[in-house]
Amino acid sequence: MDKLAEIMAHKRREIEPRLRPVRERDLARFGEMKRPGLGFGQALDQPGRMGVIAEIKRRSPSAGEIKAGADAVEQARRYTNAGADCISVLTDEKYFGGTLRDLWDVVEFQVTTNRHVPCLRKDFMVHPLQIIEAAEAGARAILIIVRALDDDTIKQLHEGAKLAGLDALFEIHEERELERALRHGATLIGVNNRNLATFKTDLAFSEEIIPQIPKTALAVSESGIHTPEDAARVRTAGARAILVGEALMKAEDADKLLKALSEA
Repeated sequence: MDKLAEIMAHKRREIEPRLRPVRERDLARFGEMKRPGLGFGQALDQPGRMGVIAEIKRRSPSAGEIKAGADAVEQARRYTNAGADCISVLTDEKYFGGTLRDLWDVVEFQVTTNRHVPCLRKDFMVHPLQIIEAAEAGARAILIIVRALDDDTIKQLHEGAKLAGLDALFEIHEERELERALRHGATLIGVNNRNLATFKTDLAFSEEIIPQIPKTALAVSESGIHTPEDAARVRTAGARAILVGEALMKAEDADKLLKALSEA
């Protein structure tokens, strides 16, 4: 069993005790709500520069401890002040040290400070209940990992997200996954430079796949981006946004790094 399969199996076991039927109207009531600020995809579409998704991530299976005990709200404050276009909040506890409470707290911080930087619930989505949880917490987007899901589940999650007024970031790693994402009407496509079977990272994945993404979709390069040179490399390949976690979590001056990444 590769690492992604292990994580997905754990996620299904984890959420099983709280599963319940989710009706379309349960999702649609969130879609009917008026939310301040831009949507997730809208916020990333920054003409003339790279959109940046700054990620709150305490640890990962590949890197181990990144910033143990990091306060999610304080990290969100740094990212917001530095001009992050969006924030990704890891809500998986076992493998990444995050919680759903982190997402609630970060969104509450955005509301109370009237900043409204859109948040992604970064987790391993397998059931529409997780969309309800994301919407209740104030997320503006969910993650759909194409490799980990069958087409019926992808359709269920994508349609559920749209009903709830959330964007869906389709994460892919190879060409056949891009084809599947496009069949499902993906408009936000993240190319993960990390092989989720081996957890090795190579920006060449973005350079190979992003040029194949239609201009009608916004291409995001994820993982392995540590420097402005890395950001410039994937921008040359056609990325319009990047997702950066480990480098920003570890940076002594996250403000300076984030601005340099966005201007690369």
